[in-house]
Amino acid sequence: MSLLTTLPIANRQIPWLIFAISLVTLSTALAFEHIGGLDPCSLCLQQRYAYYFLIPASLIASVLSRETNLGLAPVVLIALCTLAAAANVILAGYHAGVEYKWWEGPQGCTGVTLMPGSLDEFREQLSGVKVPRCDEIPWSLFGISMAGYNFLISILLTALGLLALARYWTMTGLEEE
Repeated sequence: MSLLTTLPIANRQIPWLIFAISLVTLSTALAFEHIGGLDPCSLCLQQRYAYYFLIPASLIASVLSRETNLGLAPVVLIALCTLAAAANVILAGYHAGVEYKWWEGPQGCTGVTLMPGSLDEFREQLSGVKVPRCDEIPWSLFGISMAGYNFLISILLTALGLLALARYWTMTGLEEE
């Protein structure tokens, strides 16, 4: 018995799980922003792009899934979802590293700004809106920041996608070629 067959998750459930986890994750981020007043930094906003893709793509894959197995179209969509989630693992890991000061972040997102060219520009900068910094942790739970949780969630989504793809690969006999 292999790990692929012992896990109690049916193939047709995997796109639904990806959809539900992605929807809850994005909804939570939006609730923190709009209800909790926690303004996202530019890296936070970039991490949402994966979910903007994952939600509709996994929903379509879920609807197109057959009763017992995945068809070709859902598998292609799950493959694309897996790539999006894997890219988000990298981005969220980078962002978490910036927050924990393991490495430098993007210059425009870490409070390092260029000197104004004139007094008017300086006044405009002072009166402007405070831009959230990528190297500050505005919220954490158990010592893990939101970027850290996004990193962990993206790993889970990637693993779910890889599970579905590996099962499809082995069920179609492609592993022998």
